[in-house]
Amino acid sequence: MKREELVKQIKSKESYLCIGLDTDLKKIPASLQKFEDPIFEFNKRIIDATHEYCVAYKPNIAFYEAMGSKGWDSLEKTLEYIPKEIFTIADAKRGDIGNTSGLYARAFFDNMNFGSVTVAPYMGEDSVTPFLEFKDKWVILLALTSNSGSKDFQMMKLENGQYLYQEVLEKSSKWGNASNLMYVVGATQATLLKDIRKIIPDHFLLVPGVGAQGGSLEEVSQNGMNKDCGLLVNASRSIIYASSGDDFNTKAKEEAIKLRDEMKVYLSKYL
Repeated sequence: MKREELVKQIKSKESYLCIGLDTDLKKIPASLQKFEDPIFEFNKRIIDATHEYCVAYKPNIAFYEAMGSKGWDSLEKTLEYIPKEIFTIADAKRGDIGNTSGLYARAFFDNMNFGSVTVAPYMGEDSVTPFLEFKDKWVILLALTSNSGSKDFQMMKLENGQYLYQEVLEKSSKWGNASNLMYVVGATQATLLKDIRKIIPDHFLLVPGVGAQGGSLEEVSQNGMNKDCGLLVNASRSIIYASSGDDFNTKAKEEAIKLRDEMKVYLSKYL
């Protein structure tokens, strides 16, 4: 997907909501177990209920890999079902030596036709550039994550006075550009977004941690928005598991609308 297409969708839907399809067989309603593919049936109903209010879907690949070949089948069917104008993110957190990264890129971009994939930058430029060689596809680099362990390395102070995550942003931004490279910044790190925007003013940020993890959508929007919005704010559990009953899709829709309506306010206020 081209950058302008993503920006157009954000403006037309007045939303920068990304929904994480982190679908766990143990958490979906028992009534779905009668279906041949309960995971796909759950995802299908979530997509039907929410696609008008979001601009991206992000399956976390671990939930599908854990189920073996059946999980991959569910993932492929889910991906095919998502409306074509909606941005798709393979939350796979890949990153390896060059030729292996090239194979990972082919898996998600050629074989499955995802719009983007999350990549860990730790192994450096040659582990990331194979993903950047695909036209109209995006790499989403892990920069500053919302987990408690992020402080172990990402917040290490370097000799030049910068934190490690700042060095990652600065150096990696030269590997691609604002039309093929995004960054993961956790919503629980919202106070640092102003500093991050000084380093990468134009890039999109994928922001998990709003909802179940307690991040503030207003703080993220106020500190992280750029002239094109530049944000994809992800919510997973707070939407897809808003109810554990058979009304899960109705409740998911209500939660998606609630977030979209809040986003409309911030788009008019901060954009």
